[in-house]
Amino acid sequence: MKDISHEKSSGNVFFDLGFSPAATADLTVKSRLITTISETIRERALTQQEAAQLCGTDQPTLSKVLRGRMESITIDKLAAWLNALGRTVEIHVQPYDRKVKSGQLVIAP
Repeated sequence: MKDISHEKSSGNVFFDLGFSPAATADLTVKSRLITTISETIRERALTQQEAAQLCGTDQPTLSKVLRGRMESITIDKLAAWLNALGRTVEIHVQPYDRKVKSGQLVIAP
């Protein structure tokens, strides 16, 4: 059998695909929020149509986002959808640290 070359993952698919650190952070947060939206819809036993109505959007848009089409959705819109589905979204800003050159966008588990 022939050896297949591979590289060890960094643990973040977006970084591994070559996205910039800022884009990687944005896509990672969006991905986690979308996963939470999907889980919430399932936990509440909602149809996509019902969930879309609660979120103030249409079913095709919700479907596209749930399938990973993130380019046209913002983090604040995803947070608003979670609120509309009954979830609380917290944003916590860390104190300033002069040793850190640039902050980062992180979503807690």
